[in-house]
Amino acid sequence: MVIVVVLVVVLIFVPLTLWGLNRVRANRSGSSTSAGGRGSNNVVTVLFMFAALGSIALALVILYGNHDNASKQVGGVKLTAEAKSGRLLFGQHCAVCHTLSAANAIGKVGPNLDTLKPAKSLVLHTIANGCLPNASGSNQNESCLGQGVMPADEVTGADAQDVASFVAEAAGH
Repeated sequence: MVIVVVLVVVLIFVPLTLWGLNRVRANRSGSSTSAGGRGSNNVVTVLFMFAALGSIALALVILYGNHDNASKQVGGVKLTAEAKSGRLLFGQHCAVCHTLSAANAIGKVGPNLDTLKPAKSLVLHTIANGCLPNASGSNQNESCLGQGVMPADEVTGADAQDVASFVAEAAGH
């Protein structure tokens, strides 16, 4: 709704105001708009303003409309609602350590998830149990797939499900 109001102001009121100011200035100087073809200059100016502002407004509308579609797919893969939420959570909690091109993450501490391409169940298991590079026999749940140390329960519950969905759907694409 805000964008509609801005467009109305930009496309209608600004050119009309400029046109009106131009007319007042022309009348103060004592020149007639019909003398010397000056009236046609005013019309051309108003038309030019409408075209220029209309082009800018059209570009803004297209960019704004594209904003809603920006997170619907990654690398040609359409994301589920769960994975869209997981993308945001991954950026907040995981991107510092992991590399995942779908999230524009280039972390170097944890494994590169694009090359690993883990299944959702494996991601959930690692999120829940954490990761130790040299886990002892009694701590097999904490064994790592790659380098680094990852704390357990970095995200939990539905958030963990969302992150796991995102990683499983987007890794390697």
